[in-house]
Amino acid sequence: MSGKSDKKKPLVPRLRFPDFREAGAWEVKRLGEVCCFLKGKGLPKTAITPHGVAPCIHYGELFTDYGEVIRDTKSYTDSTNNCVKSEEEDVLMPTSDVTPNGLAKASCIKEKGVVLGGDILIIRANKQLAFGEFLSRYIRYKEQDVLRYVSGTTVFHLYSSSISKLKIALPELEEQQKIAHCLSSLDEVIGLQAKKVQALKQHKKGLMQQLFPAEGETTPRLRFPEFREAGAWEVKRLGEVCDVLDNLRKPVARTKRNPGPYPYY
Repeated sequence: MSGKSDKKKPLVPRLRFPDFREAGAWEVKRLGEVCCFLKGKGLPKTAITPHGVAPCIHYGELFTDYGEVIRDTKSYTDSTNNCVKSEEEDVLMPTSDVTPNGLAKASCIKEKGVVLGGDILIIRANKQLAFGEFLSRYIRYKEQDVLRYVSGTTVFHLYSSSISKLKIALPELEEQQKIAHCLSSLDEVIGLQAKKVQALKQHKKGLMQQLFPAEGETTPRLRFPEFREAGAWEVKRLGEVCDVLDNLRKPVARTKRNPGPYPYY
């Protein structure tokens, strides 16, 4: 975004889709002007079951299992009485943690009717003004600003009364959706690449199991052609082929003023 102050200069991104290059500047609003806030309820971990009747999200999963967008929930529960359920495009944020940084996470849920547990802040946008997925990505982008609204010392909290004051810059709804969909397409590419990397890791693991002798054996199951007629591997203790330099650690003598000639680990 260009401009140091939203009062002095219009907020215009440096990169814009062609059909929005002539559009006006983004309008700065407080989050509370375009959203209402709700709170999840209940749902302890003991209420999560693999064969539950309803999909659910425990607040702890927002730290570990979900990114900016939630398309498929991973947990289920039978506890559906007196619960709070999601609407499509709700933005979810955890409200308590032992470190403040985790509270700057926001996830837009694309599914309606998901049971939302306690300690989840639900940000429900006015759909005429803001697109949920755009908000979740923007909130993560504004992490340092979000952290200013976190309170606490030992356990940190994020309250709706505080985060509602967060300033956000909003283009027209159509441009919000275009930006969100563009970033989602990149997420899909990243996901596909991650699957390829995982497949390669599994392939490597399988190769290692064949390129090294199994327990109790001295010949690997798979050998390169030029070594297939070679003999069995010789078993030795590590100390017979290596110098173990334990207890030879040296104190760090380098400082910024006296960097010394050698790198130090």
